[in-house]
Amino acid sequence: MPEAILDPELPIVDPHHHLWDRSMAPRPTGPQHPFTTAIEPAQRYLLDELLADTGSGHNVIATVFLECGAFYKADGPVELRPVGETEFVNGVAAMSASGLYGPTRACAGIVSRADLTLGDGVKAVLEAHDRAGGGRFRGIRNSASWDADPEVLGPLNRMQAGHYLRDDFRAGFRHLAPMGFSFDAWMLEPQLPDLIDLARAFPDTTIVLDHVGTPIGRGAYTGKLDERFGIWRDNIRELAKSPNVVVKLGGLAMAFCNFPSFLAEPRVPSEQLAKEWGPYIETCIEAFGADRCMFESNFPVDMGSCTYAVLWNAFKRIAAGASADEKTALFSGTATKVYRLEL
Repeated sequence: MPEAILDPELPIVDPHHHLWDRSMAPRPTGPQHPFTTAIEPAQRYLLDELLADTGSGHNVIATVFLECGAFYKADGPVELRPVGETEFVNGVAAMSASGLYGPTRACAGIVSRADLTLGDGVKAVLEAHDRAGGGRFRGIRNSASWDADPEVLGPLNRMQAGHYLRDDFRAGFRHLAPMGFSFDAWMLEPQLPDLIDLARAFPDTTIVLDHVGTPIGRGAYTGKLDERFGIWRDNIRELAKSPNVVVKLGGLAMAFCNFPSFLAEPRVPSEQLAKEWGPYIETCIEAFGADRCMFESNFPVDMGSCTYAVLWNAFKRIAAGASADEKTALFSGTATKVYRLEL
């Protein structure tokens, strides 16, 4: 039996989901990393699939798209190819804004990718995204996720250490605030000191920490979530001292965290998810305050642990003791403010 939807009237802005179509891509062969296994059922995740999730019982009034390397241009200057993703997503947003597909305003904000190591050259890329976004482009994300153990990230093991510390990266990063754009940061828990340094160096740039900093429980970190919790907590508290940083509460259903609920059969209920994720989410809310925190779905990636409806039930269980104003911030207000959504 599906779980009953908790607090179904509570407005939600989902500030982190993806869209892609991998159905025509070559299928991987041989042993698969658990990340690949988890997203296998979602080879195609476009507007229909997103709206099926947002319409599964919770009151999702709007969403924000996060870059995922989908629908890049096939040709033209390499640095401008990611603009194709913005063009595509803006088209999806326009479809949704017509009202023909229901009340949810999908992709009301768009966070795309631009290679900040281009330095001053990135300004033209940001301008191209802005033109392509139809008034919805809000910022960019560059991943810095790296670990010495390639088993941790598997197919996403693409970066080198210290990406956010590079001079050429920061030469591009400095253009964000003057142009009014935010920065989404994805890295792994041991890399949080790099983001602390970046936030202090650019206090006028709004930085969004994705996935509570991605605790790791895979590869060399297997069985060490509890052992490393204190290290993660101390870095979160230090990061929260920079008022330009906000944090997304989610992503804990991913393969990299490797909680017991990941790929569990049968699927675990929202009570167990709340128990597993609660210490991380509660620590972030305590450190940052509700007005600098926002719950996120990270779908379809997080479907490896639960359905969309169960995920939001888990968040509502974790936030059960919050005040009405705090719930508004956590579930819609912070996202609306940070991404400057017009709802």
